[in-house]
Amino acid sequence: MTGKGGLPGEHLREAPVTLGLWVRSAAYLAWLVLTVIPYGTVVVLASLVMKGEPLYRLCLGWVRLALWGSRAFCGIQAQVQGLEHLPSGPLILLVKHQSAWETLALPLLMPRPLSYVFKRELLYIPFFGWSLGRLDMVRIDRKRRAEAFDRLAQQGARLLAQGDWIILFPEGTRTLPGTRGPYKLGGTRLAIATDTPVLPIAVTSGHCWPRQAFIKRPGTIHVSVGRPIAPAGRSAEDLMAEVEDWIESEMRRLDPEAYAPTGA
Repeated sequence: MTGKGGLPGEHLREAPVTLGLWVRSAAYLAWLVLTVIPYGTVVVLASLVMKGEPLYRLCLGWVRLALWGSRAFCGIQAQVQGLEHLPSGPLILLVKHQSAWETLALPLLMPRPLSYVFKRELLYIPFFGWSLGRLDMVRIDRKRRAEAFDRLAQQGARLLAQGDWIILFPEGTRTLPGTRGPYKLGGTRLAIATDTPVLPIAVTSGHCWPRQAFIKRPGTIHVSVGRPIAPAGRSAEDLMAEVEDWIESEMRRLDPEAYAPTGA
């Protein structure tokens, strides 16, 4: 059985890359590059006179283009359930992380602006990173872990107070289908410090959009939104254990083949 830190079963080996698949993936990459350059330039210039939610909504225009391209060029569809669980008040999203797809899709699915907690190295990506740096989000330096939570706590409380929702990927990095990384406690520590509910979300994007992979494959990505979990009377460890249990159980329901015994 695949488990914590394990590898996917042999039955999950992807089909060989065909010329058509390569061409479609190359076309999508070209689409991203050709759209992000002018859009990123507009965002940087607009940031001189525009801040906050208006600038965030402007950036969503490129996100829509990126997701449209993933459907048109690569045949990637999405099926979402559980949006009726979204509350009207403050919220911290804790999301399964398998690819870049969910970082693009979730801002369009959520009714509130999302403030990402991200590594500062992303700021060095031309046009995309420059635009990201103009938004009101939480940048952390992974080399300075002792300072990272203090920064998250201070900025997170401010962002929640102004009406944004905070989004974190508790595993910290993208994982392969059928595996999990260690769930870090930053999100639940912030929840307890600010008395904010957490929302677990399961995403099966890794089959269509493998991590750090040029090739994108057609298929349906499933997104399942859980119910908010209140932090009152909980420890960070206990709260994260409940989040992890829900996400990993939901992943097994959504993508049972990824968790089947090897050779099954």
